[in-house]
Amino acid sequence: MPTLFLRMLALGGATLLVATTVVARDRPYLPPDVEKALARYRVPGTGLSVFVREVGRDEPLVSYNSAVPRNPASTMKVLTTYAALESLGPAYTWRTRAYATGPIRDQVLEGNLVLVGGGDPYMTAERWWSFVSGLRQAGVQRIAGDVIIDNTLFTPQGEDRGSFDNRPYRTYNVLPDALMVNFQTVTINVVPDPATGSVRASANPWPANLVLDNSVRLDPGSCRRGSGGVVVGMPDGPTGSRISVSGHYAAGCGQFSVPRALMRAPDYAYGLFKTFWQQSGGSLSGGMKLGAVPADARLLYTHDSLSLAEVIRLVNKFSSNVMARTVFLTLAAEKVGRPATSAGARQAVLNFLASRGISIPELILENGSGLSRDERITAQGLADVLLDAHQSQYMPEFAASLPLSATDGTLKRRFRSADMQGRLRMKTGSLEEVSALAGYVSAASGRTFVTVIILNDPKADSGAGQAIQAALIEWVFGQ
Repeated sequence: MPTLFLRMLALGGATLLVATTVVARDRPYLPPDVEKALARYRVPGTGLSVFVREVGRDEPLVSYNSAVPRNPASTMKVLTTYAALESLGPAYTWRTRAYATGPIRDQVLEGNLVLVGGGDPYMTAERWWSFVSGLRQAGVQRIAGDVIIDNTLFTPQGEDRGSFDNRPYRTYNVLPDALMVNFQTVTINVVPDPATGSVRASANPWPANLVLDNSVRLDPGSCRRGSGGVVVGMPDGPTGSRISVSGHYAAGCGQFSVPRALMRAPDYAYGLFKTFWQQSGGSLSGGMKLGAVPADARLLYTHDSLSLAEVIRLVNKFSSNVMARTVFLTLAAEKVGRPATSAGARQAVLNFLASRGISIPELILENGSGLSRDERITAQGLADVLLDAHQSQYMPEFAASLPLSATDGTLKRRFRSADMQGRLRMKTGSLEEVSALAGYVSAASGRTFVTVIILNDPKADSGAGQAIQAALIEWVFGQ
């Protein structure tokens, strides 16, 4: 999957109280350059929490408002992915299955095909094509009945993708589903065709049940406004299966592309299945239905996902919200009960923390991704998770999931000085009025410091947060 697509993937919380551990004594101290950055941006220290502790030492180097619960944004993914890694193991995989409800004669399935979602967080279009290809090789050419979608592994997560920020067409707002395909996203491409005097529009991928209305008019001349004249709309709403493209586009412009999340998860999965099934030479007589796999259905094909170690690397490097939420629900399915619920996932994380003796007072988990106005964690609590991970047998897999400074993921363009490149493994977090950073700093001295900084302030996401983080990290790197 393209890196750009992964970057697009960036209620009812409950308070979790776990085993009691020693809380570090807070000290009203910040490094001088951090104090200067606060003053320069006129940010009060009351909205800032910092915790820095050298691995192998008992006392923190800095503990500033470290027991104050804050909104951590996407740094909450540190807790979710580590809990999953320890609870399920790095080799854990999700399985998507196909069942038949009737016999197969002369490559004709005389019954229904049941597609059972196993919660795969990374069923991209390419991997869905592989699923279809594997099923074709199992000896089916025509499906005489319907395609039944069984997505009952997870409880319904609702249909309002716009509840967080009223942007339901953005991939990062897609809700988890047991059979989520390609993040329910297509890329609309608009290309001028001066030879025919028209503008071509297409979708990639193109589910068979997606209708694309194109009324864009071609204007002569050079490209001055870029894509400013093209309007992409969804007349049937976010869960609809119709996209309209209208407006004007200059002949001198190149290709214009825009991603859109659309449909409901089962509709999208079925539509793209039908497209790929027909492209592979198969035929389908019926339509789509929702339902559980019948007890007497016969297993035809099983498709394994990437391993959990590979999945959490994508989650943390590119801060994928829907993948993190899917991992969160998987914890519920495997450790608490099915169908998986958010409450069950919270319980699974609570049980994990208790088993490790980690206490995080007033921890609030909504969906485990950090895409939340309600989630809360303390800087010390997040640091305790990172310290525990450093001692884990799975530390190599967990550390490899975190973005590397000036190298990849969400840190690719940050901390770019030659001496710091690749020396930080840290998860970023950013929301409106929230800026956070949590992970490991390999200092110039060779010492390793767990470092967590969370700023909740109106100026946090408008430059102040990253400036304050830079001041702290440079100070820690010099220790």
